[in-house]
Formats: sequence, structure tokens, C-alpha cells
Amino acid sequence: MKAVLLLRRRVADENGGFAEYVVWQLPQPLPPALHRFKYRLAYVVGEVCVIRYDNERGKGDHRHWQGREEPYVFSGPRQLLADFEADIKRWNRENSDS
Repeated sequence: MKAVLLLRRRVADENGGFAEYVVWQLPQPLPPALHRFKYRLAYVVGEVCVIRYDNERGKGDHRHWQGREEPYVFSGPRQLLADFEADIKRWNRENSDS
């Protein structure tokens, strides 16, 4: 089995930013992960990536939030997308000018 692209999407929002979603299903896990998904989710505002979820060989699942990289507990693609979208809402709420 080859890697299968499950999702590739870029969505603009009303704040002038965009969210980019890329999720692959792999034939085997990418160490140190035990799951078979490779992903890169990014939220960009004003040409600056303010939130990113990704996993890479050797680093595993993690997210970038407010200038910090922290571990992320992956429990499945649906939860990953839900967590990412919740973070986008939180970031916009905390960084709104109103």
C-alpha cells in the first residue's frame, strides 16, 4: 500500500487568514508515532503561521502555539481536525481587536 492523501484543503477566513489542511494515511507508522497518519495543519494570519499541528520522523505528534512547540496526543484524524479548529477559534477570540 502506498500513502493515500485523505485531505488537502485551504480555507480562507473572515479575519484575512487561512487554514491549510493536509492529511495522509501511511502504509506503516512514522516513528515514533504508533498511528499511520502524517499531517500538517497550519493557520496563517498576516503571512505569519500562528498555529501548526504536525508530525515528523523523530519528533512525533506536536503543535506549535504562541511561539512554543508542545506535544500533542493524537487520537485520530477527526479529533485532530476538531482540536485544530478549536485552537483557531481560541486564537481569533484571544487576538481580536474588539
